[in-house]
Amino acid sequence: MSAEQPTVLVVEDEPAQREVLTYNLEAEGFRVIRAENGEEGLMMVDEDRPDLIVLDWMMPNVSGIEVCRRLKSRGDTRSIPVIMLSARSEEVDRVRGLETGADDYVIKPYSVVELMARVRAQLRRTRPATVGVKLEYEDIVLDAETHKVFRNEKSLKLGPTEFRLLTTFMEKPGRVWSREQLLDRVWGRDIYVDTRTVDVHIGRLRKALCQHGGEDPVRTVRGAGYALG
Repeated sequence: MSAEQPTVLVVEDEPAQREVLTYNLEAEGFRVIRAENGEEGLMMVDEDRPDLIVLDWMMPNVSGIEVCRRLKSRGDTRSIPVIMLSARSEEVDRVRGLETGADDYVIKPYSVVELMARVRAQLRRTRPATVGVKLEYEDIVLDAETHKVFRNEKSLKLGPTEFRLLTTFMEKPGRVWSREQLLDRVWGRDIYVDTRTVDVHIGRLRKALCQHGGEDPVRTVRGAGYALG
């Protein structure tokens, strides 16, 4: 499984709805993980940090609105986009959903085509490279669709791992990534790789970025990890 492929968590207690969502999201090229209720959804967020959550409001025990409230109150999960699904069409309900922290609110019955467009729109904001957006940082341009990188308009040769590392950095310039976070994002959670491997590939990325000259844009943050800029 490609570590670049966005992971979408579907939290829906109705089996038929869960299947429809899974089928359509997988057809769009997303990796889908599923939960049958709010408690399981919260557990899966911790186990397999998704890039986006499609969350049903009306669920027994822990409602979707409560799941959303808990996720948005935590620093480590606050930035995960949440699309709330609900049969509640009143404006007051929509406002409540959005005020709880939902990034989007879709009323049932919904158009699958529209929902997929909203999923892509949220991912374009949080993980732009996964939906084919061109990334730019100073004199570096990364074209996610063609898998090409340019610096100062000169083409750079990068290996697949270095390309994924650079993509991660360029999606959030300035953010400091720990080695463990880079392992999860670039190699994938289900693959065991020693953290020192990250250092080796960072070295290769630096060499590739400077192959036509220019300063090294990757910053080492002692005791914390690496950042771009």
